[in-house]
Order: sequence, then structure tokens, then C-alpha cells
Amino acid sequence: VNPANGINATLYKKLNYNFIRDITPVAGLVRTPNVMVVTNSLPVKSVAEFITYCKANPTKVNMASSGSGTSVHLSGELFKYMTGCQMAHIPYKGAGPALTDLIAGQVHVLFDNLPSSVPHIKSGRIRALAVTSKNREPSMPDTPTVGDTVSGYEATAWFGVGMPKGVPREAVDRINQEINRILADPKMRERLADLGGLPIPGTPEDFGKTIAAETEKWGKAVTASGATAE
Repeated sequence: VNPANGINATLYKKLNYNFIRDITPVAGLVRTPNVMVVTNSLPVKSVAEFITYCKANPTKVNMASSGSGTSVHLSGELFKYMTGCQMAHIPYKGAGPALTDLIAGQVHVLFDNLPSSVPHIKSGRIRALAVTSKNREPSMPDTPTVGDTVSGYEATAWFGVGMPKGVPREAVDRINQEINRILADPKMRERLADLGGLPIPGTPEDFGKTIAAETEKWGKAVTASGATAE
């Protein structure tokens, strides 16, 4: 289970299932932030400066994504919705081509999964303005969050385990306990941290609340963007 499930609940108008109603939440696994990166030629060094620049140049800024309807795309749409920034969306077939054009200055901004952008940030080929998580990313402690400037903004990729509706509670609890045990292992936590991931252990009810909240949030972003798959 991941953000795509919640996004699709609004993106597709004729799904033959209800994501919230027809899934049994089992356990959260990991949450990873996206990162807001800009081409080096853009004259901004912070989220606040970016917003000011966008509003002063409402037809000039374009936003790349790894594909329409992805959590990366909708991280940007959520930013547009919450700030009033106007940015033309340019979808690519994957993060690689989007990053290539960002480095070349063909596009201005990209909300990307952190792991794929980190090498280019560290090499200085693109500039990180902020991470999209609620808290700062431990591997990039000097990089602020978007929420430091845009109150309430949070957009992360998350992954968990769900099962079909009607699975016996004993099975759900058994799998949940085993997943939580694995996530508590120091070596596992260290490995996840190396990948920019934060474990999200908890009860099935905790994960159910995450699913509901994320589905509502991404639904608003899809509606605001006007994106549709049909």
C-alpha cells in the first residue's frame, strides 16, 4: 500500500473498489520525504524566495515531474494549491529524464523522491530548497522543510501492508507484530536511514488513520490540479 492507492481513489472516477472500505490495514513500513530542487540558474535560495519569484513571474516557471498523477507530481500540485504559485506542469517518463532537463536548465523546479536527487544535490548540479517531510531529514540537517515556510505542508511517500477486507484479526495482529519487530531492529533502521527512510511502526489502527488522512490530502491535490486518468 502506498500513496498511489490514495491518489487513484480520486484520479480514477470509475474504480471497481473503494480503497478505504475494501482494505484491511495491517502495518506501516516506512515513510520517505520528497525534496524540492531547482535548476542552478533560477535566482532563488529558499522556498520564500521561490514563492516570491513565482508570483512575480506567473507565466515563466515550469515544474517537471516523473509522471502525471504520481506522488511526486502531486507534491508540486499541493505546493501550488497551498501557495497560489502558478507553474506549468511538464510530465516526464520517470525521474531520470526530468533530472537531466533540470540540470540542463530546461525546467525550473522538481519535487523528487529524495534518493534519486541526493547525488546531484551533493555534486552541486542542482539546488535543494527544502524537503517535503514534517521534520528535517537527518541526512540533510541544513536543509529546511517546505512546512517551515508554508504552514501545514507535508508530502511524503509512504509504504505499508494491507490485506483484503475480512481477513481474520488474529492474522492481521500476527503480521503486524512481526513487521514491528523487524522495524525495531537497529540494523534495519540504519539501512532505512541510509535510504532516507523513516520507519513507521504502529498498530493496524494507526496505519488505518494514515491511509485515511493521506487519501483525503491527495484527493484534494488531485482535484485542485484537475488531473484525471479517464
